[in-house]
Amino acid sequence: MADDDADDRFLVKAAFEDNNLTNTLLFFEDGEQLVQYFTSNENLNLPHMVLLDLNMPKRDGKEVLKVIRKDNRWDNVPVIIFSTSNAPDDIFVSYQLGANCYIVKPSNYEDLKELIFNVHNFWLGNKATPY
Repeated sequence: MADDDADDRFLVKAAFEDNNLTNTLLFFEDGEQLVQYFTSNENLNLPHMVLLDLNMPKRDGKEVLKVIRKDNRWDNVPVIIFSTSNAPDDIFVSYQLGANCYIVKPSNYEDLKELIFNVHNFWLGNKATPY
């Protein structure tokens, strides 16, 4: 997950834990960290899923999505935009750039917990770990 909001990262981690989902989670504070992590060592296993915020410093979600979708190693990795924005332009551009899904962040924890459970089951099924 790349998201500059520490509270959002904390809540997503808590939602995984509260749903008894045992996946290994990696968190990045901005898009640049995510890109650097995976491009600095091309032998790294790619994640099975990416939650990507749009509005981040250094490299925003749209820029990260462009980088990811230029590399065919990422073709089978679902990238889910996870943003507070519900602007039609953000949604349209995200899909144009190759997002697999666009989700507006819920406003309360119970909805987030249910959302994480459903996203996990839809995109990861019974994979025990994203690596």
